Amino acid sequence: MDDSAVVDIPSGRLAITTDCYVVDPIFFPGGDIGMLAVNGTVNDLSVQGAQPLFLSAAFILEEGFGLADLERILVSMARASEEANVSIIAGDTKVVPKGKGDKIYINTTGVGLVQGGLDISGSNAKVLDKVILSGPIGDHGIAVLSQREGLAFDTDLRSDCGPLNHMVEEILAVTREIHTMRDPTRGGVAASLNEIAGQSKVGIVLVEGAIRVKDEVKSACEILGLDPLYVPNEGKLIVFVPPEHASQVLRAVRQNQHGGDAQIIGEVVADHPGRVVMRTTVGGTRIVDMPLGEQLPRIC
Repeated sequence: MDDSAVVDIPSGRLAITTDCYVVDPIFFPGGDIGMLAVNGTVNDLSVQGAQPLFLSAAFILEEGFGLADLERILVSMARASEEANVSIIAGDTKVVPKGKGDKIYINTTGVGLVQGGLDISGSNAKVLDKVILSGPIGDHGIAVLSQREGLAFDTDLRSDCGPLNHMVEEILAVTREIHTMRDPTRGGVAASLNEIAGQSKVGIVLVEGAIRVKDEVKSACEILGLDPLYVPNEGKLIVFVPPEHASQVLRAVRQNQHGGDAQIIGEVVADHPGRVVMRTTVGGTRIVDMPLGEQLPRIC
């Protein structure tokens, strides 16, 4: 109950990230706001090549928020932190008057240790790199939206919310020649790839047929006028790796429980720097732009 947590850490570089979670609804198929807060912060550390060590968690509660729901969220956070092998070491709780908030907001800050010799950044993508995606896209965004809007599907569509740090560890055990990693959350795969193309001043060519989208996600996107490339994910990994290591990295990702459907979805090119294009299944090409605004608010 001291005012600060005091911890011992190994020598090396630290990665630090913070994020706020305001997802609506707070409980959705495959997860809840607590699980999302833990995994989202763990994943932001992991894609920098950092081993997540510690998290803080701060809560803003609306007056009248149910204690049973709060306990359910805290239990979910405990389970998520145990799965990710990360410790929640500090936190705070504040209550605002009824009508001045919306049930619960959570802020998490994470600290991780970056192994020596790693230089993973959105500005490090290189021409000829292969782009690996760890699984089907759009699950989280559509699962949350379907719960919010009362949409019904014949299949059990669930969020992909999960920790990526173990997958990253398995990748780095294969090779440390990883140039870029990103978890495509807000703005989806399209936003993440456009950010990387801009940071690295390279072009990216995607192959539409290699990007898997579940049928229920496709159907929901067609109904709602959304493109799955722009729908958020919370448990997917994008990896840019030199071509000579691509097959080994792909195999490592597929062996992880969260990466069984991984595919090589494209490559980095010298042409059209800063731009992402897609080779379509009908033989044409189209530009994959950066999203304008936020298509799906309060999705994380």
